[in-house]
Amino acid sequence: MTTTLPEAPPAEPGLKAGLKNRHLSMIAIGGVIGAGLFVGSGSGIATAGPGILISYALVGVLVVLVMRMLGEMAAANPTSGSFSAYADRALGRWAGFTIGWLYWFFWVVVLAVEATAGAKILAGWIPAVPQWGWALIVMVVLTASNLVSVSSYGEFEFWFAGIKVVAIAAFIVIGGLAIFGLLPGSDHPASGFSNLTAHGGFLPNGPGAILTGVLMVVFSFMGSEIVTLAAGESADPQGAVTKATNSVIWRIAVFYLGSILIVVSLLRWDDPAILEDGSYVAALSSIGIPHAAQIMNAIVLTSVLSCLNSGLYTASRMAFSLGRRNDAPAAFGTTTDRGVPRAAILASVVFGFVAVAFNYLWPDTVFQFLLNSSGAIALFVWLVICFSQLKMRKIIERETPEKLVVRMWLYPYLTWATIALIAFVLVYMLTDTADGGGRDQVVLSTLVAIGVVVVAVVRQRLGRGAAHDAVTSSKA
Repeated sequence: MTTTLPEAPPAEPGLKAGLKNRHLSMIAIGGVIGAGLFVGSGSGIATAGPGILISYALVGVLVVLVMRMLGEMAAANPTSGSFSAYADRALGRWAGFTIGWLYWFFWVVVLAVEATAGAKILAGWIPAVPQWGWALIVMVVLTASNLVSVSSYGEFEFWFAGIKVVAIAAFIVIGGLAIFGLLPGSDHPASGFSNLTAHGGFLPNGPGAILTGVLMVVFSFMGSEIVTLAAGESADPQGAVTKATNSVIWRIAVFYLGSILIVVSLLRWDDPAILEDGSYVAALSSIGIPHAAQIMNAIVLTSVLSCLNSGLYTASRMAFSLGRRNDAPAAFGTTTDRGVPRAAILASVVFGFVAVAFNYLWPDTVFQFLLNSSGAIALFVWLVICFSQLKMRKIIERETPEKLVVRMWLYPYLTWATIALIAFVLVYMLTDTADGGGRDQVVLSTLVAIGVVVVAVVRQRLGRGAAHDAVTSSKA
């Protein structure tokens, strides 16, 4: 028996359906491969040992569940506002306003982080151009591409994500051959998977290190939800969301668990090179790959550019959605003839440039505050998705049950279990008292969130008051 999907709605008013299926496929794949996988995995391995695989698996399960919930809502109602628009309807205007602006803030800060990281690599290759100059060039080029059309963003991301996918696939194949002594020209011993248990056991620092590892890797998964925002500008948004949601399990299993398994199998978990050179560079060097550091720099640069490109796109589309819902300046909700939300893009990139300036001028004060105050927003977003899905499921079943083509498993029990797991991670972060650690991130992010909620509630009450005055005056 075959199920006929309902006809997909057109792109959101003002936007153009300029993203092709191949664009959406690569955006979905690339969304779960951030630069943090290449750069940040070393410290996680050094902390948890081979047990970091459990940390990645736990966060991977969390992301799969959240994406399933988001996919259920997005397949039924694709929109550029994604979870912000769903929170608006399910939880109230204050919720949509708050999570929309927090998400925008998160990605604006990410723009500064990634622009600086990319500039550092480029300045190392061509030192004649100062680092701030490279940051400026990178931001200007990607801003220009986003201003042309949504298909320009899609094309850039298609190739950026494609390079990441090919690089990780090659790393897994080459590393797998080396593990079993089958790589031609390599003198790496055929150790198999003995490194997983031979040096202090699978959990050399105890089971508690798994939770510490969770805190270190959770934010490298942020970005998997981008495809649900981009789907609104595709010819078949429902099909794109369904496909992306159904494939998230193997994407995480292959790209995260697969590549990290190769690293901890090739190297001792306590090898100093993991922290000194980076986990992937150390792994490649151990099997005799020449110029491993420069190869990884090129791949990391690609990931950085991909993250910048997607971050600018995501921030601008969230700002566009907020503008359409009167939760942002009206200009944000307008588009050019090409369907590009120019004002939303320029506003996002201006704040991105300001954040880059803070990174160079006051990296240890103002910029550190921006980092900490946006650090837990990813978890806040996931929580809002969970609570929105609890209510949206009932709304969809009541109003448009035929659009429920993606269903959350074991609803509502798995939804509540996911909420509990996210809450546990947030509470556990409070035990991380290091400067700029989990406690700082949770506390400052919460304060920022409370501030935005207050603004949302005040705006809502003022709006009601204005509406009441208008009704009263019309009756007079």
